[in-house]
Amino acid sequence: MYDPSHLRTFLAVAQTLSFTQAARRLGLRQSTVSQHVRRLEDAAGRQLFSRDTHSVELTEDGEAMLGFARRILEVHEQATAFFAGTRLRGRLRFGASEDFVLTRLPEILERFRSDHPEVDLELTVELSGTLHEQLAAGKLDLVLAKRRPEDPRGELVWHDRLVWIGAERLRLDPDRPVPLIVYPPPGITRALALEALEREGRAWRVACTSGSLNGLIAAARAGLGVMAHSHGLVPPGLVRVPDRAGLPELGEVDFVVVHGRRHGSAQGAADALAASILSGGDRLHRGRRGRRD
Repeated sequence: MYDPSHLRTFLAVAQTLSFTQAARRLGLRQSTVSQHVRRLEDAAGRQLFSRDTHSVELTEDGEAMLGFARRILEVHEQATAFFAGTRLRGRLRFGASEDFVLTRLPEILERFRSDHPEVDLELTVELSGTLHEQLAAGKLDLVLAKRRPEDPRGELVWHDRLVWIGAERLRLDPDRPVPLIVYPPPGITRALALEALEREGRAWRVACTSGSLNGLIAAARAGLGVMAHSHGLVPPGLVRVPDRAGLPELGEVDFVVVHGRRHGSAQGAADALAASILSGGDRLHRGRRGRRD
């Protein structure tokens, strides 16, 4: 009833909330993406997206289709691999950003290991900037990390905006430097936060530095200061700092999968894990919003 190619296109649009970005990810024309979505909606007899010239959002039926689409594609891929008689083997060095510590990435990795038991998966959790450096140095085969929107590297998993977050009870004194909770260099959110404050001429001080997301969250929950964070990944117990606090806009950020130098058995395993992350990207973040095309 549901064409796998239409389901893959649906997932790409659902994760990027952009027909343009989905077309780039899939290597299709935007008209083809629109056609796939329309045919899937015809097959389901339901509208899956509400869209206009400015934004794309999932409908309630679209949210329901997410789970069905993932399961259908997973079974389809398992059947294809079984009857093709191919089994992935080798060592795969995978790096994931600290941002995903509290998400459902472990579920995606567990499923990958179940589907490909002969792949030796080595996981490195680090800052996005460090992961990009290690990938360039040939120390990793694949990374899931942040990048600035103008950076061309990698395949887009989803696009998000950065917001200031902190403890609900936190109150900032406009006459005192902004207390910052930040990753150490080369953290991307750290750099974007400092650039935003410098542009506004706003004084700041570092209240906490930690390479661990859990460390930053603990400091924020204790009310030590504010931190720049992805809108779709705000940790429990923290809230967005209200606009009345007068903090500058932080801009946007992309979450991407990036391949390293292709070599040997790692290539097939990296391709398979990248496909799993791209098809399950909506599991990695909680926030959803319309996006301009």
